Amino acid sequence: PGDAESPVVAPEKVVRRIMREEGLVARKAAQMRRRARYRSYRGELAERPANVPLRADGTHDFRAPAPGLLVVTDVTEFRLDGYRAYLSPAIDCFDGWPICWRVSVHADSDLMVGMLRDLVGIVGPTEDRPLTVHTDGGAVYMGREWREACGPGVVRSMSRRARSPDNARAEGFFGTLKCDFFEGRDWTGVPFDEFSRLLGEYIEWYRDGKLKKDLGWKTIREYREERGHAA
Repeated sequence: PGDAESPVVAPEKVVRRIMREEGLVARKAAQMRRRARYRSYRGELAERPANVPLRADGTHDFRAPAPGLLVVTDVTEFRLDGYRAYLSPAIDCFDGWPICWRVSVHADSDLMVGMLRDLVGIVGPTEDRPLTVHTDGGAVYMGREWREACGPGVVRSMSRRARSPDNARAEGFFGTLKCDFFEGRDWTGVPFDEFSRLLGEYIEWYRDGKLKKDLGWKTIREYREERGHAA
């Protein structure tokens, strides 16, 4: 039997047999109806800041040597029964830790700037230990309110126009979240407050309970605590 340290490797036929016996069905986002991606681009409203994770060779470095140094964020949309919900999280590039998040029925500055203020309050960046916050070129991220909320301890970083790989770390989190939590479930009749609560519970499980291959089959919390960083 396997455990968290040494997962079981099983032939595909064995997995399929167990799935038949247990009545399990594979859930793959690629097999489901493709949803339109939410876009907040409204043109070049201001000069773009530097794209910090972009290397000279065109690849990206979304790693960080310690928590609270490089964070990615974006907004994703959920189309539900009679309304739409929007999630704005802050993902730490040290280990993928969701530092904070907000959910709203409006993809506006209250959602995104509110999340940023939460983030600054939690991390406490200073000019001596700045926090780089990487975003796409959405209208709010280019706006005055976002710039002012960053303050002296936050370095703004932004993707190039129409280059989704420039914010791949955030897109990867959204892809996992949609596949694990949202797709393949019947959300008929689920009100916003209930959806928001369930989404928060999933993000907490993603942080505290989901085993991550790139972290040596440990949870994000375990990985962080083993390296002596406060969770």
